[in-house]
Amino acid sequence: MFTGLIESTGRVLDLEARGEQARLTLEIPFFQELELGESVAINGCCLTVAELADGKTGFDVLTQTLKVTSLGDLASGARVNLERALRAGDRLGGHFVQGHVDDTGKIETLQARGQDHLLEIRLPEEIARLCIDKGSIAIDGISLTIAELEETLARFWIIPHTMERTNLSTKAAGQRVNLEADVLAKHVAKLLQR
Repeated sequence: MFTGLIESTGRVLDLEARGEQARLTLEIPFFQELELGESVAINGCCLTVAELADGKTGFDVLTQTLKVTSLGDLASGARVNLERALRAGDRLGGHFVQGHVDDTGKIETLQARGQDHLLEIRLPEEIARLCIDKGSIAIDGISLTIAELEETLARFWIIPHTMERTNLSTKAAGQRVNLEADVLAKHVAKLLQR
C-alpha cells in the first residue's frame, strides 16, 4: 500500500529483456535503506527489489506488467517516481494507492500557467467511468486531484513542488503515463455490476 506522495526520483540504468520479461535496474537515492523483497512503487507500479549490488537496484518486470504499464517505454537515463510502501503509523497525506496499474493514459497537454502547470490526460473509457471531479487518481504513482473531468479528459493543476520533485518535469504531450483509479471507486463499480 502506498500514498501517492512521491518520496524521490531515481534514474533508469537499464531495462534488459529477459525472454518475455525484463530486469529493470535503477539508481535510487535510498539504495542503502532497501532490502531484498521490499516493495517500491516505480511510476506507480509496485515492484519487488530482486537485486542490490554496487549501488544499483534491480527489479524483475513480468510480461503482464510490461503489457499494462508504461514501464516498457523506459530508456536509460529516464527519471522515474519512487515511493516505498506505507508503514503502519505513517501519515497518509495522499490517498490509498495499491501500486496496481489499471491502464495507461496519454498526456494531451502539459503547459506552464503562471507558477503552476496545466496537465491534461486522455483516459481510457474504463478508467474515466471510475473518476469524478475532485476525486483522486494516481498518475505515474502521483496522487492527484482531478480538477475537471470531461468524458475521457482529466484536467489537473500541478503546483511547483510536485513539478520539481516528480518525473512530470521530464514529461511532454504524447507520452504515456501509468493510471491507477481510486480503489473505492473500483469496488463500488464492481458491486453495482452485480
